[in-house]
Amino acid sequence: MQEGIVKFFNESKGFGFIAPKDGSQDVFVHVSGLIDQVRENDAVTYEVTAGQKGPSAINVKVI
Repeated sequence: MQEGIVKFFNESKGFGFIAPKDGSQDVFVHVSGLIDQVRENDAVTYEVTAGQKGPSAINVKVI
């Protein structure tokens, strides 16, 4: 599991981005990858999978 902060999340469009704690590139997150509801600045844990346009977060949980 990785940790990060929700940088942006648009509820109406169902997607956003997570800034990883290790400072690497932001990770895309789709509403289908959420376990908990998230808001901007929430600390989360997640797993990374290969998405269509790069890394994508799944199993996203608020810490």
